[in-house]
Amino acid sequence: MADNTPESEIGSIECFQNYTASEVFIQGLAGIVDQQDVESMIRAQKQMLQRFEKTNEMLTNCNNLCVTRLKTASADFKKHTSLLVEMRKDLDNIFKRIQVLKSKTSAQYPEAFAAMPKADEKESDPPENSSSNNNPVIEPPASSGPVNIMKRGNSWSSESCNNSQQDSSPYTSDTG
Repeated sequence: MADNTPESEIGSIECFQNYTASEVFIQGLAGIVDQQDVESMIRAQKQMLQRFEKTNEMLTNCNNLCVTRLKTASADFKKHTSLLVEMRKDLDNIFKRIQVLKSKTSAQYPEAFAAMPKADEKESDPPENSSSNNNPVIEPPASSGPVNIMKRGNSWSSESCNNSQQDSSPYTSDTG
């Protein structure tokens, strides 16, 4: 095919008469592309496919693990939430009891409450003696009768003997 004569081109076209134009084009490309390069691309694609399959399997396992851990974590979260709600109710109940006790003692001992500084003044004043410990000593107000000191649970309480029989409040019982 050194000479480019019309007769030589006709001979080359005649060999492709049984093929369509697309097949002729593909055959032409197949002659241009090196077969080893095609095989290396196929090998690289197979390796990537294997990696993707492994990664997909690992992600599936991770998702399954996350689902099981989410179930246990949500159950724990619900338990802790209900515990916090219950603790909040208990603290509100304790606060109400403290307020009732405070009002009763202020009614019984108004001069002692008048001498005590207000809570707002306490917070704004700096501590007078910073070298002392942070546990303040609370002295019971002077009473007309003897005082019984008894231990309730982990804390100490004092009651006046005269007032212990008179109080019928459910907030001051030994059971809580």
